[in-house]
Amino acid sequence: MLTVAVLISGTGSNLRALLDAAAEPEFPARVVVVGADREAEGFAHAEEYGIPTFMVPFAQFASREEWGAELGAQLDVWRPDLVVLSGLMRLLPADLVDAWSPRIINTHPAYLPEFPGAHGVRDALAADVAQTGASVIIVDNGVDSGPILAQERVPVLPGDDEHALHERIKPVERRLLIDVVRRVATGDLDLAAVSASAQL
Repeated sequence: MLTVAVLISGTGSNLRALLDAAAEPEFPARVVVVGADREAEGFAHAEEYGIPTFMVPFAQFASREEWGAELGAQLDVWRPDLVVLSGLMRLLPADLVDAWSPRIINTHPAYLPEFPGAHGVRDALAADVAQTGASVIIVDNGVDSGPILAQERVPVLPGDDEHALHERIKPVERRLLIDVVRRVATGDLDLAAVSASAQL
């Protein structure tokens, strides 16, 4: 059984989808802990499912590196097989990424490498493209630049604003994330092999 830690900053909609999937007896992964960098609404999902939570408030540390060291210490307590970033609105320091790579994955509301960064949906609209998408990647030390594990196109419709487009992307993100976690758990997706091939 694959054990998963999920890190959030906000409402945790991807977390909720993953918890719902993991509640099914045949799903080969379980969320063992949920962490956040602030008091997050998404903790309510964890509490509903009886999942332990922890908080490492970014503002209480003198540097990103010190914050990352404490976050890593919390993760070490649980020793998950996989770490999922689910709307964590902080860049992880390099030491933490290096310690857990390639076992940290993230979703992004764009068809990477198109529109990386915090405003992928807004940037797609500004570029006036006909389609954008959703991606699941291995986290590296760049900004949404890690090896791509899964992605799918989402059309941009006439009249779309940022909210409307993002609401259509979110279900695709959730489905891709659940599928990636399932494939990692069953061995159909080897994160180390994907990471190694990306470095060739």
